[in-house]
Amino acid sequence: MATVDPRNDVLHVVGGEPLHGSIHVRGAKNLVSKAMVAALLAPGVSVLKNVPQIRDVQVVSDLLRLHGVAVDVDEVAGVVTIDAQRVQLADVADVDTLSGSSRIPILFSGPLLHRLGEAFIPALGGCNIGGRPIDFHLDTLRKLGAKVDKEHEDGIHITAPDGLHGAKIHLPYPSVGATEQTLLAAVQAEGKTELSGAATEPEIMDLVAVLQKMGAIISVDVDRTFRIEGVKELKGYVHTSLTDRIEAASWASAALATHGDIFVQGATQPEMMTFLNVFRKIGGQFDITDEGIRFWHPGGDLKPVAIETDVHPGFMTDWQQPLVVALTQAKGLSIVHETVYENRFGFTKPLVQMGGTIQLYRECLGSLPCRFQQHNYKHSAVILGPTPLEGRDIDVPDLRGGFSHLIAALTASGPSTVHGISLIDRGYEDFRDKLTALNARVD
Repeated sequence: MATVDPRNDVLHVVGGEPLHGSIHVRGAKNLVSKAMVAALLAPGVSVLKNVPQIRDVQVVSDLLRLHGVAVDVDEVAGVVTIDAQRVQLADVADVDTLSGSSRIPILFSGPLLHRLGEAFIPALGGCNIGGRPIDFHLDTLRKLGAKVDKEHEDGIHITAPDGLHGAKIHLPYPSVGATEQTLLAAVQAEGKTELSGAATEPEIMDLVAVLQKMGAIISVDVDRTFRIEGVKELKGYVHTSLTDRIEAASWASAALATHGDIFVQGATQPEMMTFLNVFRKIGGQFDITDEGIRFWHPGGDLKPVAIETDVHPGFMTDWQQPLVVALTQAKGLSIVHETVYENRFGFTKPLVQMGGTIQLYRECLGSLPCRFQQHNYKHSAVILGPTPLEGRDIDVPDLRGGFSHLIAALTASGPSTVHGISLIDRGYEDFRDKLTALNARVD
């Protein structure tokens, strides 16, 4: 992939004005990349629709091409066509050029083992928001019969000399990535696989829908247990991705923080019900239509809330960062207890430097102790508002934190310079053009 031009990695923002207008949100980042990987399982053509123009799609496209797969991306229509008739093992040096670009490569393991009997996974990147160990992934692959060689300096070599076979797998925490890994590896494993303690996020259920279209047999119990019956052959799919609920909520938070009014075309209610409840409690208003959801600040004081992030159907961890910016403008004391990632509040330091009153705590400031209790992680935040924010220079730390800083710059009075905005491209399609469409003063 091409390096980022430093001149295009900075955004100048003059805040203090409400965002208003209409923008369009397409498919979920957390589904489209995984559905593209799933296409590798079938020696045929797959078509994925409602695909956003984001960097993660570019990374997966490049990885697929390195493995001999033909990928055609129609950015205007949002359609990706993948022909996986021919699959080959990529050159280690070529794969290594993508090392650190994304955490997606680990999910290539199962499909490559089924198609080629081996896989090489480069060193993994992603956002620095807390421990995201791949041990769950590797343990899953081992239980399914894979042999993992971690001695390579540049990555991990995985083989399956006897093929993959079904197994009983339990996840100690409902990890999204490990659940996806198991699904992609088990659908063609010989016999039956039982995965308990799994994640059941909407994006995962949409991936299950993709795999079922391909010919997989997957059922899910109410206790978070997936049962996968391995099949010998899979075929290509045609699928339309669900909308990105994280991006939709991010724009909703921007409307609230800036006293704005934004219609998010494509946003859907079912995946956002937990967020919508909290949005309403804070004092925001919304109107749901068949075309999308309108979010706006009705005037008056916003109300403080207490939030605990959790796995689905709880309050999504990716929702809390943008919303924290809005909570700096609420009247009173708000509490956010982060239970998914232990290091997700690093983004609050610039908010404090801009004038926000945010205090971090190691204690579990929630209704129940979480798995970070008695650990040295500042995973609870207390926000006192309302506090006026003032513009400043900001360095983007990660994808969601970066968009939160962008919201803060739009909320603040005066100019801000946001550095490292290319990180935001990983998950927010055409966000610069969308800001312009919402009458934001940016260049």
